[in-house]
Amino acid sequence: MRSLKRLFQRLLILGLGILSIWVIVFVIFETADRRLPWLLALGLTYGIAAYIVLPRAIRIGLKILQHKLVPSFTITGDGLPGDPVNIALIGTIPQLRTAFAALGWSEADRLSVASSWRMTRAFVFNSPYPTAPFSTLYLFGRGQDIGFQKAIDNSPRKRHHIRFWALSLTRAQDTWGAPGFWLNTDRPPDNEHVLWVGAGTRDTGLSLTRLTFQITHATDSDTNAERDYIIAELIKNRVIQAVKVVQSGQRLPAERVNHYITDGEVTLASLVVNDA
Repeated sequence: MRSLKRLFQRLLILGLGILSIWVIVFVIFETADRRLPWLLALGLTYGIAAYIVLPRAIRIGLKILQHKLVPSFTITGDGLPGDPVNIALIGTIPQLRTAFAALGWSEADRLSVASSWRMTRAFVFNSPYPTAPFSTLYLFGRGQDIGFQKAIDNSPRKRHHIRFWALSLTRAQDTWGAPGFWLNTDRPPDNEHVLWVGAGTRDTGLSLTRLTFQITHATDSDTNAERDYIIAELIKNRVIQAVKVVQSGQRLPAERVNHYITDGEVTLASLVVNDA
């Protein structure tokens, strides 16, 4: 019975893939090619395929496969593994902002049409954009609550950056290390003392995402090094205390997750700066 179910799932995935390719080539491209110059038709087809058709096909495919692993990493908008979770800080949002301001890091702009266009121009012309937006990654059923970054060599193409998701301390204490820790939850109030679960990585240039081929930053695969760098900076500026290492929801071996290398460890610390 299990083998038949697996075969049926694979046939559905194969059919979904064939359908997606057919829609892209014989519907979208042919329709655009009849109405637009070839180069514009190709560009329009890429945009629709990479940002609309393929992400939705992948999400449907993952639902068919009933993916139920306990994540120790964030999830992309396509439902694929994203950046590993590697830092957790306890405190309020003013404390978090003050801590990263002490490091010389900037809070990222919210992702919008205007900020995306500004980021594209900055990336192409290599002009500074210290508050550039982040793409949206998901944890606890929602996109990141806040993010911080520091450009490398004043370039928008290379930067240290981290996304954070707020989690109620009561929920965190009740479910840390269990599958329930990662389930959907609403963002706690801004004035609450919470656990800020973070995913820190270092951007190194330009890349394309796997499967959907969307344009994005290339990142250094060694997220352990970036975690250690961020924690070292926070310690040096004396804005955290009680630093210890814990395991995320499920220990990962020292191997690749998506295109990252991670040991599955999360550095946990308390913020010590005063509220603004």
